[in-house]
Amino acid sequence: MVRGARGPVVSVRSYSRGMATLPNPLPLLATDPTGRSLGLERPLPPGRLTGTTDAGPWHEPLLWYADVPAVPGTWAAVRPALRTAGLLPVLLDVGDGQGGPEGWELMPGEMSYPGDHDPEEVLAELWTTVTPDTDAAGGEAGAGDWPGLAGTAGPAAEGPDPDALAAEVADSLVAGRARLGEPRLALVPARRSADVPAAIGWGGPLNHENDVARLCAVLRSWEDRFGVRVVALGFAHLVVSVAAPPATETEARHLAAEHLAFCPDTIRQGPYEMSRDTYAKTLVGADRWTFWWD
Repeated sequence: MVRGARGPVVSVRSYSRGMATLPNPLPLLATDPTGRSLGLERPLPPGRLTGTTDAGPWHEPLLWYADVPAVPGTWAAVRPALRTAGLLPVLLDVGDGQGGPEGWELMPGEMSYPGDHDPEEVLAELWTTVTPDTDAAGGEAGAGDWPGLAGTAGPAAEGPDPDALAAEVADSLVAGRARLGEPRLALVPARRSADVPAAIGWGGPLNHENDVARLCAVLRSWEDRFGVRVVALGFAHLVVSVAAPPATETEARHLAAEHLAFCPDTIRQGPYEMSRDTYAKTLVGADRWTFWWD
């Protein structure tokens, strides 16, 4: 993967400055590696704090992550940290050939703040960059004007709780290791799950979008509309849980346009290359979405 193909990264406003009113609780783990002070009922596994970025050491830890592979139940055990300390869990895939986050070229200083972006404007702009290409079936994958956001009433009261489902999806990823080489539990200080990639300065989509906070704005919208939670990150791939997926192919095809703008490589490249209509069928009732950027 050659990073930065779309040109130099331009810093608008760092994510950390957008989070200035929220203290970073991660330094507590330097003196209390068990995490008991964070309200955890079970001690954390052995782990480390890291603030390594592409530009050198960050002024504070960006995340904590475990030294040992995650096991089923790990995610649920740290959920109290979400409520008491402002830390959110995520699985980091350190077995995809790129090593751990210290080797991911994290760029927190180059990220803007997700709340500063309108998700539909972001997707509409990205749509214009993918529409000229053709899909696997030979037709125009994104032909026509931007269709707008897929409508939804949001997660239903009688449906699965988004946070509980995230724990279930995390357990299934850990148990099956599907598309994850070696998942490790991590804790990230962030306002909401959608903000996790920007909070650590993740550069996975860099060849598609330089400022991942713009994509986090879309993830925020998906949180509201589909009950999405960020569950796993690799060097250039992302897995989210989905509590309220589209129920019909018509709804799914509309959503597939958002996915195409968000991450065209997932649909158009690699062994799973497919047409937009074929991809839409995979979204009906799916409890997780997986994205990867070339």
